[in-house]
Amino acid sequence: MEQQQVSTGKRNTKVGHVTSAAMQKSVVVAVDRLVQHPLYGKTVRRTSTFMAHDENSECKVGDKVLIVESRPLSRRKRWIVEEILEKAKE
Repeated sequence: MEQQQVSTGKRNTKVGHVTSAAMQKSVVVAVDRLVQHPLYGKTVRRTSTFMAHDENSECKVGDKVLIVESRPLSRRKRWIVEEILEKAKE
């Protein structure tokens, strides 16, 4: 019997800024996106917040991070911090 390798597909990724790092091994990441208003056509900025797992608690407020979708880690946490793209200015 031949085994087939099951691909998990491409994981969803987002880039955002850390808005809160007060928890242990968790951060809140705000992701901005631009959307056109359905009637007036003006471009509007929308912000979504995601709880992300930060295993070594390396992230600080203001860091630009890349988060990757994962299995549910807690009630609200479904993302993992993949890498810190830019450190915040101190």
